[in-house]
Amino acid sequence: MKETGQLFGWSFGDKSRAHEPGYLDGLREAALANAKQDASSRGFEVEAGAETYAVIEQGETLAEVDSAPGGGLIVRCTVTVVGPGAGRIHPEGPMNG
Repeated sequence: MKETGQLFGWSFGDKSRAHEPGYLDGLREAALANAKQDASSRGFEVEAGAETYAVIEQGETLAEVDSAPGGGLIVRCTVTVVGPGAGRIHPEGPMNG
């Protein structure tokens, strides 16, 4: 039985550019790359096609994102990681545990 867990990847952007063609796609790609880099640094592989995304803009959350780098837009990518010990990896809040 393979062990799986989840972790987050992040990218930050400019809220005023969110409606430009391709802008959010680029941020999603950057967030996925960030998640893959984190997984690799921990010795895990990312399960292909299992990623999900959340786009968070200033004023849309209970917690303020005023201090978000790059203009108040955050893209979070959640991926499934596979490998020995992956069952102990769980995203919690803004961090990976």
